[in-house]
Amino acid sequence: MENDISTSPVWFHEENGQRKGPVSQTEIMKLIKSGTVTYGTAVWRKDYPDWLAIENTDLRQHLLQVAPPPLSGKHVNNTFVWILAFAPLIGLFLEGIVAGLLSENEFSAEIAIANSKYWFVTVLLNIALSYCDERKLKAAGHNTDKFKGWVWLVPVYLFQRAKAMKQNLAYFIVWIVCFVASLCV
Repeated sequence: MENDISTSPVWFHEENGQRKGPVSQTEIMKLIKSGTVTYGTAVWRKDYPDWLAIENTDLRQHLLQVAPPPLSGKHVNNTFVWILAFAPLIGLFLEGIVAGLLSENEFSAEIAIANSKYWFVTVLLNIALSYCDERKLKAAGHNTDKFKGWVWLVPVYLFQRAKAMKQNLAYFIVWIVCFVASLCV
C-alpha cells in the first residue's frame, strides 16, 4: 500500500516560478522519474528552514538513478557566451560590412552606419549567440527553462546564466562595457 500524504513527508516544489504541492514522497519520486523535478528544482518540506535545490536534499539519491548531474560551470564550453560578451562590438563591425555591401558608395555606407540603418544585424547576432549558448547549456544537462526566454534581452540572460552556472559576472560586465562602447562610436 502506498504512503498517503498524511503518513509521508509532505513536499513542495517549484515549477515555472510557481509553488506546487503538497505532494507525498511517492508523488515527488514520480515527478523525478518523469523529469518534471530535476537538478536545480527548488524543493521544501516542513523540516527545512528554506527552499533548497533538490540535489542538496536527501532526494539527490533518486536523481542519480534517473540521470547524472549536469556538468559544472567549469566543464561547460563557454565559447558562445564569450563571443556574445563582445557581440555589441562585433555587431557594429558586421553592420559596417553590410552597409558597405549594400550601399552604392563609401559615403552612403557611412551615412547608413551613422543612422543605424542596419541595427538589426547586431540584435540578430546577440539573439543567435544567446540561443546557441542556451542549447549548449541544455546539452550539458542544465535546466535552462528559468532563463532561456531571456535570450531576447541579452544582459538579463547573461546575468541569469552566470547565477545558474555559479560563475562570476565577467561576461555580463564585458557585454555591458561593449554595449556602451558601441553607443559611443
